[in-house]
Amino acid sequence: MRQIRPAAIIDRSRDRDFMHEALALAAQGAALGEVPVGAVLVQGGEIIGRGFNCPISRHDPSAHAEMVAIRAAALAAGNYRLPGSTLYVTLEPCSMCAGLIVHSRIARVVYGALEPKAGIVQSQGQFFTQGFLNHRVLVEGGVLAEECGAVLSEFFKARRAKPTI
Repeated sequence: MRQIRPAAIIDRSRDRDFMHEALALAAQGAALGEVPVGAVLVQGGEIIGRGFNCPISRHDPSAHAEMVAIRAAALAAGNYRLPGSTLYVTLEPCSMCAGLIVHSRIARVVYGALEPKAGIVQSQGQFFTQGFLNHRVLVEGGVLAEECGAVLSEFFKARRAKPTI
């Protein structure tokens, strides 16, 4: 069996700050009519990738906040692998994003609100604990969970209040 190297040293001191950055990106997406999810990818204490949900405006079903942030970070780093990095996302990742996280070799994921329908980190499964994975990801949920959840709740409340044509 292949040995898995331990993840980078964890620095939790700025988790809330980076999650606030992700929340600001979620607000940008909401302003465009996208589901308000934001993500930032941090390496060496610096944000190297940012993203918000934009599948509607980009006509791209894969344009989740995590995907956009990871793609931007890979370009900035000049590498498709992002070891030692931390992804901050306002909503628990789905299966598509979880797969990308593993393939990108991201060391740690910090998310805000649970996603009871499609979240694959905790809500609908524990993807990152699967034995077949060749990379281990450390996960922490619930950072600014109330704020992250409120942004989503308000967005969908406003959407339901709009008359349909």
